[in-house]
Amino acid sequence: MNLIKQVLLIVLMITIAFVLVACDNNSEKADLPEEINFGILRVPNDETIAMQEGLFDRYFTEKGIDCNFIVFDSGSEANKALASGSIDFATMGNINAITGLSRELDVEMIWIHEVLGEIEALAVKKDSNINQIEDLAGRRVAVPFASTCHFILLNLLKDAGIAREVQLLDMKTTEIVAAWERGDIEAAYTWQPSLGKLLESGRVLVSSQDMVEEGLITANVEVVRNKFASKYPDLVSSCIACLTEAADIYREDPEKAAAIVSKELEIPTEEALMQMQGSSWQTPEELLGDDFLGTVEKPGAFAVVMKDTSDFLKEQGFIDYSPDQDEFNDYVNPLYIENYLNETGSK
Repeated sequence: MNLIKQVLLIVLMITIAFVLVACDNNSEKADLPEEINFGILRVPNDETIAMQEGLFDRYFTEKGIDCNFIVFDSGSEANKALASGSIDFATMGNINAITGLSRELDVEMIWIHEVLGEIEALAVKKDSNINQIEDLAGRRVAVPFASTCHFILLNLLKDAGIAREVQLLDMKTTEIVAAWERGDIEAAYTWQPSLGKLLESGRVLVSSQDMVEEGLITANVEVVRNKFASKYPDLVSSCIACLTEAADIYREDPEKAAAIVSKELEIPTEEALMQMQGSSWQTPEELLGDDFLGTVEKPGAFAVVMKDTSDFLKEQGFIDYSPDQDEFNDYVNPLYIENYLNETGSK
């Protein structure tokens, strides 16, 4: 009889243990969102690699969270989605990140995907007789407004003294390619892969890499809604981990990464590699350096770049309000990178 009681007691304890574990698991799932909506750009970066390699599944889907990817042609479209709350994260050029802050969107910048170089450029028709910026006077030049390309182009025209002599046309990247092929424009500042289409019958006059050397830095960045980040800080750190793992694939084996990107973007591997080499990808440790995001205690130079760029956009009339430096210091938030490095013991 005592043996039966002991067996029943053991069975009861095991049952209770299973129930407690199940309750803990259900509680943990209840604390997570059912889905996360990512606003993305179809460009050859770490996010593209992560999508194709299924890394988002490992970091989110396995936790019971559905990941939805919504493609935007520009950051201005993503900002509208962020304002409505229909997406949680978004990739965009730092110009649109500035626009979002100036319009008081409840978001923060948490990551730099890549610093833009030859992946963006001002292309001109080979037979256009446009050999220097001054030759753009009287021409129609297409560019996606409120983009990194737009910012660089405005600076070029201003420095050349012909800002009022050039007709700028606000076009999406797909519209630029169509207008170029119709012969409606002879010059356009855009990014890959649309830039590659233009260069089939054109040439580069100036690239964003040339402007980096002049101190004009543009980048694709990641922003997140503050409400999401404050509720799920661990998931934001998981996003950093996901992007870092994807970027490491490129750093360790560029050819392998190019093959991955080529599948996702449906472009030749050689073209994918060329596009990826047209920008620079920083590690989390590098992003916490003084030249980029810095740390929570000591903001880096990128917040100053954002402020200087914002002042220029205000001067040009493209934003109504340029936030002060303290606002940019708060907006450019390295906290989640720091958390990721602390969790992995990399820092």
